[in-house]
Amino acid sequence: MKYINIKHIAGLHSDALRGLDFYEQEVGILRERLGEIAARNSALEVQQQVEHFQNQFIIHSAVINTLRHSFLENSKKIETEVIELAGFADAIDIEENEDLYQDYLTEEKIFNDLRHDFNRFAAEWM
Repeated sequence: MKYINIKHIAGLHSDALRGLDFYEQEVGILRERLGEIAARNSALEVQQQVEHFQNQFIIHSAVINTLRHSFLENSKKIETEVIELAGFADAIDIEENEDLYQDYLTEEKIFNDLRHDFNRFAAEWM
């Protein structure tokens, strides 16, 4: 069985969890702005876009929560192995963590694209 030193993933974990916290806060801010737009504009076109963004924010909140849960679960598993294996963890668990980090990077890109789309929409209707 191949083992890797735990220091290899410590930075990835903390970066991803901080990023997820940031994006969760960002969703809240964007929802507030969306509420302001909805209150000021009753046009059907605007209300359709408001509904679209509401749905996207719900989806991203769920993805953020799922990723956070997965990172914390993986962290506990690795922590247990580190204790049992004197500072090392099973490479399979490390690969799982790296896959989770890639999922985080994908979510980050998709969310940033959504945020830019929303900002263009908000600039037009605020």
